[in-house]
Formats: sequence, structure tokens, C-alpha cells
Amino acid sequence: MNEFLKAVQQRASDRPKERTGRTECPYCSVQCTMNLHEEKSIRVSRFSVSPNKEDPVTDGRLCVKGLNAHVHAVHEGRLKYPLLRIGASWAAVSWEKALAEIGGRLRTIQAKYGKDAVGVYGGGSLTNEECYLLGKFARVALQTKNIDYNGRFCMSAAAGAANLTFGSDRGLTNPLAEVPLAKCIILAGTNLAECQPTIMQYFRKARSEGCTIIVIDPRETGTSAIADLHLRVKPGYDAALVNGMLKVIVERGYVDRAFVESRTTGFAELEKHLRGVSLAEAAALSGVAPEAIVEAARLFGEAETGMVFTARGVEQHASGVANVRNFLNLVLLTGKIGRPGCGYGAITGQANGQGGREHGQKADQLPGYRLIENPEHRAYIAKVWGVPEEELPRKGVSAYEMVEAIDRGEIKGLIVLGSNPVVSSPNSRLVERALAKLEFLLVIDLFESETARLAHVLLPGSAYLEDEGTITQLEGRVVVRRAVKPLPGKAKLDWEILCLIAETLGKGQYFKYRSAEEIFNELRIASRGGIADYSGMTYERLEREKGLFWPCPDEAHPGTPRMFAERFGHPDGLARLVPIEHQNPKEVAGRKYPYLLTTGRVLQHYLSGVQTRNTPELNSKYPEPLMEIHPETAGEIGLVNGGHAKVSSRRGTIRLKVKYSPKIRKETVFVPFHWGDDRCINRLTNPALDPVCRMPEFKVCAVAIAPG
Repeated sequence: MNEFLKAVQQRASDRPKERTGRTECPYCSVQCTMNLHEEKSIRVSRFSVSPNKEDPVTDGRLCVKGLNAHVHAVHEGRLKYPLLRIGASWAAVSWEKALAEIGGRLRTIQAKYGKDAVGVYGGGSLTNEECYLLGKFARVALQTKNIDYNGRFCMSAAAGAANLTFGSDRGLTNPLAEVPLAKCIILAGTNLAECQPTIMQYFRKARSEGCTIIVIDPRETGTSAIADLHLRVKPGYDAALVNGMLKVIVERGYVDRAFVESRTTGFAELEKHLRGVSLAEAAALSGVAPEAIVEAARLFGEAETGMVFTARGVEQHASGVANVRNFLNLVLLTGKIGRPGCGYGAITGQANGQGGREHGQKADQLPGYRLIENPEHRAYIAKVWGVPEEELPRKGVSAYEMVEAIDRGEIKGLIVLGSNPVVSSPNSRLVERALAKLEFLLVIDLFESETARLAHVLLPGSAYLEDEGTITQLEGRVVVRRAVKPLPGKAKLDWEILCLIAETLGKGQYFKYRSAEEIFNELRIASRGGIADYSGMTYERLEREKGLFWPCPDEAHPGTPRMFAERFGHPDGLARLVPIEHQNPKEVAGRKYPYLLTTGRVLQHYLSGVQTRNTPELNSKYPEPLMEIHPETAGEIGLVNGGHAKVSSRRGTIRLKVKYSPKIRKETVFVPFHWGDDRCINRLTNPALDPVCRMPEFKVCAVAIAPG
């Protein structure tokens, strides 16, 4: 009988146990919520996801990445133990040994070369708590000025333009729910259908309700398919195109004079500049017919309500800030901001691209969108952190410039968290060369990425399923993401790792946190009174109200879904109109390099591909980068569809498979950027930097193409 009972109990324990937890997709800035289902038995756990039908933004939609978002997080290839490089091999070691090695190496470098000889490189997919902590860690634990992050390559041009024009930078000035209220929408340099597909519903609904949609893009895409007017601009010539539109708007009386006079400055200078603009020249430069420019200006100018959205196609240029500012001129001249269905949106790329640039992991920034060179800002944050203001470092340099400093030998040690700069940086051969020169490289990641291969110590960090914290999605809505799964092996939470290293460096008293919520509560204090004010938010409120829009200055405040209803962020409350001169790209097509290369995303992959290339369902659908080229251009070169081509820029050559596309301009080729090593398109891209935001010119460089 006892044996029988044991058998019954064994069979009962073998039955799968089901558990469900609410989480969010780790990929794009929409942050779609979903349910993670775990079916667990003694032998194995099986995971799946389903949409959350109560999602306040997407109404239960998930794209193909979201439906497979759990796969990389439960992947057997995840890093599970600290690894120490011994010769050409990795050795698994205890956390105690790894931390001792890290502390010893960092102390040695800083004692020999100075505090700034160690750099910190963060990411735009980290939680707000980790972004905040990383900035504090750099300035307090390491006392280095050298910290920046991969968001420099994503949102910095739009952020710079919004700060200069509006006095405040939040990705979208309006909630997505207001998109269907617009009667004309401009989508410039953004392919929402592949990059943020779950919000396409808002634009389709707008169109069904009579909205006219204008898409500005050199390629035909899933996004341009819904357009009433598609302006196939030549890469790098957006500002010239917009100058033509602005000229038409002024000359045909589409300016909202009352708004311009009461809410802006600089109109006289802009009007004078536009008198000198030639519509024919704008058309010739941009590759868009004059009549199409006139029609776009008329459609936007006559519309009662309207919105403009930009993304990397406009922003990733050495003139990215100027490009975006010209689109903001378009919004302001027509008075289309600060009211329902009227506003501007920079379509954030990374999961926490918005929050990532608000709380201190940028070289010039402190929490709450404060500036590290501002004496009042420094004094306030020093008080919050309990350190003397004079001990806070000054401003450092941008992400690519930090790599250049490594190459020059000025930075000897680097800590990388949540990023893969070997793949994501322009001119990436230089990045590989520079990182190989480091005396010490520490990488915290989920997998052995292309950057991690160069590390001296590799630590197993946390995936989104294990990592609790807040995210600020593209609207400026702050949401809480709860942990729904334990860490694998000996992996640790990213914020815990930073605290352990700080303790090893003798600064543990500043990093005594027991939870992500404790970090957030300190962030709330640090952001109080700043542009990005989170002080009125709590985890409890965020969960109860399904997120809150910043600024939210106290716990009775409802948050701010729509920005700039009454005044802009500058001290005088006025927005800045400014003349924008067209600037050619730093490289133009010529005899030796007769074609233009532009880069971007595809639906199945995300950023440098570390997560999606470890997801078989996604990787199998798009296993390698393809060079999209017009069939006529391919025929002139002698390329065969499905064959291979050698693509060369001034920085090198790579070999790619050819994909015919009649949907692209004849002088332009497109290649996605999600792969490393010999398939890394960023080995060719131009590191020329925007003078304001230090954004590299990813979106256009001159190339030669030959059969290969």
C-alpha cells in the first residue's frame, strides 16, 4: 500500500504546474505588456507568451518579436557564472574571485593613470533604476567623467533639437491616443510597420477617419504603404526638402500668425531665410519633385490638426539636430502643437530610450534631465547623494568619442552594461581595435556578444523577465515591470552587480539598496524639480494607474499626457523658430564611391541582434543581412538577385547577399545593422559627428559596389 501511495504521489508531482506572470516585451519603445506562461514539471519548464488584452497602449497586440521575446531569456546559452579570461579561454569563477579581480584592476588603473582612465558604457534598454544607478556609480564609485551610452546613437539628435526648440525633450508631446485626432500626419524617416508595428493601429485609424498621411523615406516600406503621399527623399537631404515646404507655407499663407506671435520667437529671421530658398533647388537637392513638395506643404498647412513624427532616418546624420529642428519649424509655423491631435513625436528606438537619456548615463547629464555643468544642478544632486559637490566629475565625451579616447590610450579600463558597441558603433573596425587595447574590459551581459569576446571579465547579468524596475516608453509614460522568473545559475541583477562593485571599491555606503523600488524612490528625489520630474510617482501609483506621464511633480498630480498646452520649457515660455541651412552629407556620391548606403532595422531583429539572433524563430526568418538594391542599378553593376556583392566605403569592405528591390531609389542601397563580424554593416558607416549632439552619420555614406 505504501508503494502504491508513493507511486500516486510521484505521478501527481509529475503533472505540469502552470504559472502566469505579467511582464513587458524587452524590445522596442512601445513596451507592449504580455503574459508569460510557465508550464513546469520535475524534468522541464516550458514557456510561452500571450498578449495582455488590457494593455493601455496596444490593446493586446504583439509583433513577431514580442511573441518570441521570452526565448532568449530562457535560452540554455545564457551566461550563468562569472567568467575570467585566462589566456584565450574563459574560466568560470566565484563571484568573490571575480569581484576581487575587478576591484584590483580598476584600482590599479586609476592609481596609475587617474580617475578618468576608467570609462562606463551603458544602454538604452536598461531600467530607469539601472540608468540612474549607472550614472551615480560612475560619478561616485569611480569618480570618472567618462560615461555615455548607446542611446547617443539613437535619440540624441531629436533630444538636442527638442531641448533647443521647446526647452524640454520628451519623445512624444502627446499620447498615442490623440493620433486619430490629427487631420494630417507626417512620418519622416520612420518605418513604424517594422520598427514599432503594434502602434500602426493608431495611424490606420487616423487614415480611416479622414487623416492624410505623408511619408518621407527613400524606400517604399510597410509604412509608406498607408501613405497618401510618399516623398522619396534622397538620404541626407531632409532639411532641404523641409525648407521647400516651409517656403510654400509662408508664401501661401498657411502660417498660424496668432500662435507664432504669442508662442514663439525668431519668425522674422526664419522668414528672411525662406525668402532666399529656391523651391527648384530644394527639389533638385532632395530628389523630390517641386509639385510634390508644394502638395505636402498644402496638405499639412491646410489641415486643422496635424502631427509630425521623426525617427532615425532624419536624425542619424552629422546634421541630425538641424534636420529635426526644421521639422519642428514646420510644427510651430502652423501652430500644430499643444492641443488635441497636434504635436511632435520622436519615435524612440530602444526599450527605454526615453528614460535612458533622463537620469544620468549621458556624459553631460545628471538625474531629472539636469546638466552636470550647471552649478545649481550639481549642488542639488551632490546633496541627494551625500557627497561634496566638488568631488562630482565634470562633463565627459560622447560614446564614439570615448572609443576614440580609448584608441588614443587616454582611457585604459571600460565597464560595458547592456550594450554591444563593437556592432552598434560606426566605423566599427576602429572600435574593435580600440577595445583590444584596453588594460581591462568588464562586460555585463546575457550572452557572449561581439564586445564580450574582448572582455577580461564577463559577468552574467539579468534579463527582463528577472529584472524588476520602471521603463519610460515612447509617449513619456512611466510603467513598472515586475520580475516573473528567477535568475539562472549564479547570474545576478544588473543593479546588484553595480552595488557589489561599488562595495569592492570602498564606496558601498552610497549603494546600500535592497530592491529596485528603493533605487526608484531615490531617483524620485533626485529628479524633483528637474525637467523630467518623477517625484510624484510611486510603484503603487504606476501599477494602479497603468503608468504616468512625466512631469509628475507630486503624488496628487495626474501626470502630463500632453505637453506645451500653455507654455514651452524655456524660461520665457516661448519656442524657438530658427533658420536651417541645408548641409550636404559628409560624404556624397562620386566617381570612386558612386552610390549611397543607408541602414536600418528589419522586423525580425533588434539593435545589434544579441537577443534576436539567439531566438531561432526570428533568426531563421532573416538569418543574414541583405543588401537591397534597385534591379536597374543591380543590372548596371552586374549583380544577380540572391548572389553576392562587395560593398566598400572609405573604411573597408564587406560581402553581402543581394536582394532586388524596385522600392528603393536607384542611387541608394539599404542594409540592416543587426549582425557582427564580417556581416557588420557598421564597418562601413561614417563616424562623422553632429556638432551639437555628437550623433554619428549612420544614415548615409558613399560606397562602391561590385560583384562578389
